[in-house]
Amino acid sequence: MTVPADWIAASRPKTLPAAVAPVIVGAAEATRLDQFNWWPVAICLAFALLVQIATNMANDYFDHIRGADTIDRVGPERLVASGRISPAAMFRAAIGIFIAAFLIGLSMIAYRGSEMLIVGIAAIVFGYAYTGGPYPLAYHGLGDVFVIVFFGLVATMGTFYVVTGHLSFAVLLLGLPLGLLANNILVVNNYRDKETDEVAGKRTLVVRLGRRFARQQYGWQLAVAYLCVSAYGGINRSLWPLLALITIPIGARLIVELRSKEGKALNEYLAKSARLLLMFSALLALGIVLS
Repeated sequence: MTVPADWIAASRPKTLPAAVAPVIVGAAEATRLDQFNWWPVAICLAFALLVQIATNMANDYFDHIRGADTIDRVGPERLVASGRISPAAMFRAAIGIFIAAFLIGLSMIAYRGSEMLIVGIAAIVFGYAYTGGPYPLAYHGLGDVFVIVFFGLVATMGTFYVVTGHLSFAVLLLGLPLGLLANNILVVNNYRDKETDEVAGKRTLVVRLGRRFARQQYGWQLAVAYLCVSAYGGINRSLWPLLALITIPIGARLIVELRSKEGKALNEYLAKSARLLLMFSALLALGIVLS
């Protein structure tokens, strides 16, 4: 019998900072321009969280039926593979939450314009296509692109646009680092699952290019994220956004640790990468508001 705790686990709470961070930062940039409005921000946050949760549940279902989640898995237990939630129930839940995200997203259309319909539908379609559909992105090495674009650029710039009605180069400099740090969570996940993904035919970048590439990717994505924040501070002639650079020692330690971690030890490393994203985004948002 499925219990509420199983559904909470299926949402993968440790990954949810990837949905929260860009909304917080996009809202902070709107606040800096004295254009903050809590209602559209609440809509964007609810939409982002629902899409993230639905994507996680669809991933749980599709990875099971495609054979990527097996008894050899070293990552956290997946709910369908373990039998705690039936495949049919998980699939219905994922579709139901995608529909809920769409309905909530309709409020963004009423508030800002029909262009938000295209953005919202794209986010939902690609969330489903991450591991579902005839050409699952994660199985063809495109999962990284999806995360950087939708959990970085689109979510941050989309929140800012819904609130203010316009876009800027500055908000692009804010969205890219969040996407890169969110993708580092995926890098660790795929780094850990390399062997089982390879057997299942899930051709992630780690499977295609190896663990050495993944370690380099993790480091370069951190470096570019910090460079973007520095550029944003320079453009706006403010040191306050550089508060996010306080996390550099944490990021550097994670780069070093990744070389010595393997197997189940990477589960905690994944959580640390998510916490880095949340800390980075919180400090960045605070710096933006103070500036």
